[in-house]
Amino acid sequence: MAVIYADNNATTQIASSVLNEMMPYLTEYYGNPSSMHTFGGQVGKKIKEARAQTASLLNATPEEILFTSCGTESDSTAIRAAIMSSPSKKHIVTTRVEHPAVKNLCEQLAKERFRITYVPVDQNGALDLDFLYQSLTDDTAIVSIMWANNETGVIFPVEEIASVVKGKGIAFHTDAVQAVGKIPIDLKNSNIDMLSLSGHKIHAPKGIGALYIRKGTKFSPFLIGGHQEKGRRGGTENVASIIGLGAASKLSQELMTKENTDVKTLRDTLEKGLLEKIDHSFVNGVKERRLPNTTSIAFEYVEGEAILLMMDQFGICASSGSACTSGSLEPSHVLRAMGVPFTAAHGTIRFSLSTYNTMDEVNLIIEKLPPIINTLRNMSPFWKQNQ
Repeated sequence: MAVIYADNNATTQIASSVLNEMMPYLTEYYGNPSSMHTFGGQVGKKIKEARAQTASLLNATPEEILFTSCGTESDSTAIRAAIMSSPSKKHIVTTRVEHPAVKNLCEQLAKERFRITYVPVDQNGALDLDFLYQSLTDDTAIVSIMWANNETGVIFPVEEIASVVKGKGIAFHTDAVQAVGKIPIDLKNSNIDMLSLSGHKIHAPKGIGALYIRKGTKFSPFLIGGHQEKGRRGGTENVASIIGLGAASKLSQELMTKENTDVKTLRDTLEKGLLEKIDHSFVNGVKERRLPNTTSIAFEYVEGEAILLMMDQFGICASSGSACTSGSLEPSHVLRAMGVPFTAAHGTIRFSLSTYNTMDEVNLIIEKLPPIINTLRNMSPFWKQNQ
């Protein structure tokens, strides 16, 4: 049975061109890039090339790129660095819809006597900017706002926010894990101080990420060790994966137009087809400012987990929320923050596409999902009660 993979916000397949770049550094060129000899030095040169490729995707300079193990480490590094660099400040501003990498860290910091302000969103998932700006004080160490939501795809005006925050002398970080590679990002012409990204969201392997740190930004290392990454992160480099991230960054630049045309067309076709065929369904989040590959659709009076299990019988892979929160019986914290009714939040499915998806796959989902919803509703006492 063929797999229809529509869960690319959870992870992506490694592109063949990326894997081809990586393989020699898993086999033939295995030297330590910190070594003085030529055998290790050639590996160091390849890391330098990958750093430049990653920087180019963001319109940043290579010196502003710090390689990490993942988006979560990048988020923790950025936020911890900001509060360590301003030890007298005990206030952090973030949102109610952040990824657990930021959300759970802030909950931990609250236990360490930091004051956390959570900016709310409206029913469309849009931020309350007035609330955000009024929350800024002289005690604010950092503002951390995601660029695009991993569940709904809603894009936040982080460049505008960063300008306001910068004007008050406060550090600004954005978790751009879902945005990088899908929408253009120009850090050279922004006021963003730090930005997190993750390789496995852009067809690089898992276990590699990066943190952009604007030149001149106060920074304290999260991992203390050797001289690697100019002393900003100790530990021998994950060479092959770094090279993979560089290759994936180059590929993402080449595919950016396709993401915002062909992939968006697939997303819109899927959305329109399902909404037309399934009543009591709606899209979570604004329709305009969204990632081109993402749709979060609520199917009322059914369980998302049951939908996923039945779709899986046809090889269709999607998600009932983010991969990091799956397994919980509670509705997504993102949907709760948006005020999505309980009867719809539990039946929400996220489809996230990539350039590997086809219109035939989209049409198959449109064909198979309506009967699944109909079957589940006929078994649901909540459905019968509301008819």
